[in-house]
Amino acid sequence: MNDMREVEVVVVGAGQAGLSSAYHLRRTGFEPERDFVVLDHSPTPGGAWQFRWPSLTYGKVHGMHALPGMELTGADPQRPSSEVIAEYFTAYERVFDLRVRRPVDVRAVREGSEGSNGRLLVETSDGGWSTRALINATGTWDRPFWPRYPGQETFRGRQLHTAQYPGPEAFAGLRVVVVGGGASGTQHLMELAPYAAATTWVTRREPVFREGPFTEDIGREAVALVEERVRQGLPPKSVVSVTGLPLNDAVRQAIADGVLDRQPMFDRITPEGVAWNDGRQVDADVILWATGFRAAIDHLAPLKLREPGGGIRVEDTRAVADPRVHLVGYGPSASTIGANRAGRAAVRDIRHLLTAERTAA
Repeated sequence: MNDMREVEVVVVGAGQAGLSSAYHLRRTGFEPERDFVVLDHSPTPGGAWQFRWPSLTYGKVHGMHALPGMELTGADPQRPSSEVIAEYFTAYERVFDLRVRRPVDVRAVREGSEGSNGRLLVETSDGGWSTRALINATGTWDRPFWPRYPGQETFRGRQLHTAQYPGPEAFAGLRVVVVGGGASGTQHLMELAPYAAATTWVTRREPVFREGPFTEDIGREAVALVEERVRQGLPPKSVVSVTGLPLNDAVRQAIADGVLDRQPMFDRITPEGVAWNDGRQVDADVILWATGFRAAIDHLAPLKLREPGGGIRVEDTRAVADPRVHLVGYGPSASTIGANRAGRAAVRDIRHLLTAERTAA
């Protein structure tokens, strides 16, 4: 391991939330490499966007909000979002000279050794960093959630998660069961149905479709509900789980065509497909788990921030159990516009913390 390096702030992750945080650090006088460092485990700029399937074009992306200080303009809506946003993030890092270090895996964040003056130790694949504050912006892409059902290991077909979704052509002529009632599940179904031999949609809860436009008021109410969960130390839910699914023309057509014909969750998986306790069964070649993601925060485990409810209690962006740690892109700030605001809030709070430390010293 390299010698320990000291900075005021370590930012972990260079997606929307991490880049927003780095921008606000620079804007308030922090110098990259001298005062702060951004560590990203992805091989190239683009955050989780660079791993999205090619058929998710920029025109299909909902809620991609520009990073602070630089608009995303003139993008071709027909191009894959993975390319458009990766190019935008690349340009953003260059314009603001953020000097992101990659690929660097952050393995653990722990209390510094005795005599470290309250610093945190960040252990990485590229050596250690000693820091006064940490902005965690690791998102969820690296922690796809796979539910467990009886018989899962006996299934003879293929099982894959949204994180591995290759695009609709891969399902040509196959019988596909799509599991999940969120935006990804409905998008996958609508996209692959024309190619598949048959599709079945199953969800744990009855999906709720939302009529009318997604107003600012609706957005604020949804964010407030998610925020309350993280304030209580519960694992965050997605904003979509609160707002419901938008009922647009494409969704109406898919409902009319029987593509979005929701079935209750199956009880077990068989070698040939899925089955319910009432005797019904569906044969399948593929089970596609569109079951969401969990926060990628295992590296924070040594700090013991988790509450009995399973989540980390957060007020604004600050971990209640440790004011040196800020989580951006977590819970209510998981949306792109929320990540921008959270980055600004975290930097403001960290400035106050460091100023108070210096004053006390």
